[in-house]
Amino acid sequence: MHALSLGTWWIHITSVLEWSLAIVLIQRRGEVGLAWAMLPALVSAMAACTWHLFDNSESLRGLVVLQASCTLLGNVALAWAALRMVRRQEA
Repeated sequence: MHALSLGTWWIHITSVLEWSLAIVLIQRRGEVGLAWAMLPALVSAMAACTWHLFDNSESLRGLVVLQASCTLLGNVALAWAALRMVRRQEA
């Protein structure tokens, strides 16, 4: 775990917890589509934290690919969900 400083770990962990809480609150607000669209970004963050937990091991390089793929998927999903919300409000 020496790959990251304690402060950086704190930011990583609290960001994952904050994102998880945001998903729950958005789902409770009734924006289920947006909550689902946020999940790939959460998986991406967890993959990055896991890779760092194991000191950025080359044997776990697949986590970097998973993280990048989930980031791309999450960004597209969030853009799509936001567009749907805007269109629904305009109607």
